[in-house]
Amino acid sequence: MTETKMLIGSLSNDLSRVANMMYKKSSSAETFFHEMFRWVKGLDTASVKPYIQTILKDLKSHELHPQYTQERAETYLMYSIILQNYSLHMK
Repeated sequence: MTETKMLIGSLSNDLSRVANMMYKKSSSAETFFHEMFRWVKGLDTASVKPYIQTILKDLKSHELHPQYTQERAETYLMYSIILQNYSLHMK
């Protein structure tokens, strides 16, 4: 398993947790939200496809000013699934 594959898989798992906690309005969502950025910061964006770079850029844009809304939770869940599929099919 490559480091990139591990980081993307870990980010996918944390995004799923954040999305579910945000949807349920759990106070733990904020903790996991900030923890997921350790995976984002560890990724070399040059080594991933452009659509993954777009997702990472969107995530980074919300790091300082997170929005804990249902719409954002749905976006994070979608990103989680996309990243999970990407990591499963990486070569």
